[in-house]
Amino acid sequence: MDNPVRKVTVRDLSKKKAAKEMIVTITAYDAIMGRLADEAGCDLILVGDSMGNTVLGYQNTIPVTLAESLMLTAAVCRGVKRAMVIGDMPFMSYQINGDEAVRNAGRYLKECGADGVKLEGGRVMLPVIKRLVEAGIPVFGHIGLLPQSVLKDGGYRIHGRSSNEAAALLDDALAVQEAGAFAVTLEGIPAPLSAQISEQLSIPTIGIGAGPHCDGQIQVITDLLGLGGAFLPRHAKLYAKLADTVRDAIGTYREDVCAGRFPGEEHSAK
Repeated sequence: MDNPVRKVTVRDLSKKKAAKEMIVTITAYDAIMGRLADEAGCDLILVGDSMGNTVLGYQNTIPVTLAESLMLTAAVCRGVKRAMVIGDMPFMSYQINGDEAVRNAGRYLKECGADGVKLEGGRVMLPVIKRLVEAGIPVFGHIGLLPQSVLKDGGYRIHGRSSNEAAALLDDALAVQEAGAFAVTLEGIPAPLSAQISEQLSIPTIGIGAGPHCDGQIQVITDLLGLGGAFLPRHAKLYAKLADTVRDAIGTYREDVCAGRFPGEEHSAK
């Protein structure tokens, strides 16, 4: 009998930081992409609320519901054997009170098979993070640019350029660590500040648009694969142009059907 694949754990991520080994993180939204990211050797797979923009057709992450997030998280978990899978809690699923946050976060572990949850916010979220950790739920923090606060902030912008903002973000990072989070995302933060935060924290920092000095990096899978349309964020690198490949394949299929070339004899029941 084959030995079961050992899952990546929070302890493994901590060891990677100590050894100065990069933690490779990517988003996924279905079993297929989860399986491929896992087979490619990613350490951490986030079922991001970016599903709102990437696969659900929303303008931003705000409309994503808990039911939608749970459904896609469960799908990713079914495709993954080794990587740690984290469910990204959507807007208003953890902000109301601690009891509701624990109840909703627990569903990611019990119903989906996820290994933890992510939520946005620094010091203001300290009590919530503590409650979740005390309940045995691993928490992945998120500070800096917060997509769920885009309406309050009036759009997307880099955070931490002023000395006051930089000091506040360092305090936020330390609060997230103090509350018991196993790691924290640094999004849209100047690289020197990310380096300072990463050096001061004992938990891993995972950067997106935050420079090369974090303990790991996370990217949205549709950006890397060229499936996100014409716009490519500054922080993303295009590794493939799959939209062109998919469009061409479907176009060729349409032409074959219209011309009577498909299905052929080899594709037909005998």
